[in-house]
Amino acid sequence: MTLSYEVVGSGAGLVLVHGTGSTGRKSWGTVLDGLAAGQTVVLPDLPGSGASPLPDDPLDVAALADEIVATADAAGLDTFAVVGASLGAPIAVTVAVRHPQRVTRLATVVGFARARPTLRLNLEVYAAMFARQAPELSKLLVNLSFAEHFLAALSAEQVEQYGALLTNDPAPGTLAQIDLGLRLDVRADLAAVRAPTLVLAATGDRFVAPAHSREIAEGIPNARLVEVPGGHAARFEDPGPTLTALLSHLAG
Repeated sequence: MTLSYEVVGSGAGLVLVHGTGSTGRKSWGTVLDGLAAGQTVVLPDLPGSGASPLPDDPLDVAALADEIVATADAAGLDTFAVVGASLGAPIAVTVAVRHPQRVTRLATVVGFARARPTLRLNLEVYAAMFARQAPELSKLLVNLSFAEHFLAALSAEQVEQYGALLTNDPAPGTLAQIDLGLRLDVRADLAAVRAPTLVLAATGDRFVAPAHSREIAEGIPNARLVEVPGGHAARFEDPGPTLTALLSHLAG
């Protein structure tokens, strides 16, 4: 099965996998123009996001990885680099392990191999508040997504606007995607990654703590760990460092 997707740019293939409750365009919009300047960027939407249908059964990371590759096929990509953000990171790792002949490079951005205790707690609270449509969900997501120094520079009105941005038009598959994040564990697959790998951590990330990125980097042979300033949404606070690191990695 192929997912709904968008294609931007031209050049070498690049597949960008988004995180929980988002879409390809929403997740990668701040760095998309820079990445698409020299590459054919494919932006798939995970099941329950965009126009991708949500299956009746729980989401499975291996099946999702195969659907990502099927989507790359539909977009005309033979080989490609794959980059995953947050929940997209373990999916991207699984793509690289299951389809090594297709993947030229791998990068994870504020990602995780499994939900360590802090992330598990964050996801469980997120799911509970989302399920009952709690009005305070916007405050939770703003607090988890942005770094302290970024929030400190905003007015109360701006903070409220960011909260609305994070909670307006929620993806129907958000709860299923949270459930996947709570269940998956790709630690055993990390050693099998053969593609050159960049692991990006955000130093002020309070949603997916930098320890998660270190765990990925330690498990993948010869992976390079790079830290960028900011929170989980560092590529929105200041997209420059993330874009620079990705372009450098993709250029080899």
